[in-house]
Amino acid sequence: MNLVRATATIGGLTLVSRVLGFARDMLMARFVGAGFASDAFLIAFRLPNLFRALFAEGAFSQAFVPMFSRRLGPDGELGPARRFAEDALSVLLPVLVVFTAIMIIAAGPVVLAMTGGFRDGTPEKYWLTVQFTRITFPYLMLISLVSLLGGILNSLNRFWVNAAAPILLNISMIVALLFFRGATDIETARAQSVAVTVSGLLQLLWLMWACRQADVRLRLRLPRLSPDVRQLLKVIWPAALGAGAVQFNLLISTSLAARFLEQGSVSYLYYADRLNQLPLGLVGIGVGTALLPTLSRHLGQGRLAEATHTQNRAIELVLLLTLPACAALMVSAVPLIRALLQHGHFTAGDTIASAQALAAFSLGLPAYVLIKVLTPAFYARSDTKTPVRIALLSMLVNLIGNLVLIWPLAHVGLALSTAISAWVNAALLYIVLHRRGHFTADARLKRATVRLLGATLVMAALLFVLNPFLDPMMAHGLWRRIIGLLVLIGVGALAYFGAAIGLRAFTLGDLKQQLVRRRG
Repeated sequence: MNLVRATATIGGLTLVSRVLGFARDMLMARFVGAGFASDAFLIAFRLPNLFRALFAEGAFSQAFVPMFSRRLGPDGELGPARRFAEDALSVLLPVLVVFTAIMIIAAGPVVLAMTGGFRDGTPEKYWLTVQFTRITFPYLMLISLVSLLGGILNSLNRFWVNAAAPILLNISMIVALLFFRGATDIETARAQSVAVTVSGLLQLLWLMWACRQADVRLRLRLPRLSPDVRQLLKVIWPAALGAGAVQFNLLISTSLAARFLEQGSVSYLYYADRLNQLPLGLVGIGVGTALLPTLSRHLGQGRLAEATHTQNRAIELVLLLTLPACAALMVSAVPLIRALLQHGHFTAGDTIASAQALAAFSLGLPAYVLIKVLTPAFYARSDTKTPVRIALLSMLVNLIGNLVLIWPLAHVGLALSTAISAWVNAALLYIVLHRRGHFTADARLKRATVRLLGATLVMAALLFVLNPFLDPMMAHGLWRRIIGLLVLIGVGALAYFGAAIGLRAFTLGDLKQQLVRRRG
């Protein structure tokens, strides 16, 4: 599948998921706000999300997809690939069951270690977080099985099925907020916790159905550590740390906010990160998901020049879409959050605090996306150790930055430190690939980058002038908010793409050429 087409497929479905996610966050802000109950739920949800990012969607996918792809026949016959998937499932399932049971039993000590009992020392908040953690943690087991089935479908170029699965999470949580919320914010947050686990079950059923449609039927076997599974496990552990650096950084930030900052800080970081994750999900995850099997095939067939060309075009594509998003989220953070979240329990003060965190997070947005594009070059070569070493170094940078910046900048310092560590991670990935001769930025990419930066500056200047006129609209009724958002986004997009075309950062011919399907 052509990289742009695959990215568009994944990104389009991710857009649907993210739009529903924002609808969910708007409802949560309205009915729960940014305080006692929301902090408890968000910390409880962070734990299974962390392990999901590390072992399910992160490490498992990065390790499993190249190995599965290499075992496919020349015309897509499953053969040895199916047996490999069954062996992996036979080991993965019992491990997940045991691990989930342990985490549910040990939820109390885990939450205590993560939050220090919270800054205010309120026992009710601590025990509420423990309760929510026990409700949400089965989601990890379910979503890990989803990841295995999704990896199979991605290897078969059926990207859309796995990309659509997160939509079910947002639908479940929206339904819980609209129809099962309680009379208090605590009861509503509890309904959200139940919805998380229900969504995991729905996603698993969806992927099982899709695999049957693709004539992929896995049989449950007795656990067997075959040589292929041993190799998979060997690759997963370093990949977990490599793929989860950003998630670890967010966990550290959340933990410090719970321990040392005022009530609501955990929620400010969450809402800011959710908005910051939108372009990451649309662009970075889409390109990275499509890129890994493509690079694996190119390298497996000795087509090194094509692999380098594909990665150059991938970086060009993500910069085209990420640089304006970065600038817009930084310059217009206040009106964006005011329009999307300032309802009901979510106050104007919450808007300002969340917008400050969003501006800091957004500084690292291009780096977050570049990490998603650069790491497949290592995994496609079965090198998971190098990304993990780099990830560990970036985590150290993040920890030092957190401890230095939290005192003068509070929650904003935590977000800024996350952005800085992401740039360290991305820069080191590029340097290592370049030194090994595995990747070189070609003249087209260098030229496009400079011109895209120029177009981004033009757009940012225009948004800065426009903000004072549009921000007052964002605190009024629904239609005025919608009109304000459409003007903000529309003017920004026209300014950016107009400047990019004027500066010849790209041409319509370039895009047309990339949209043409190429084999391999």
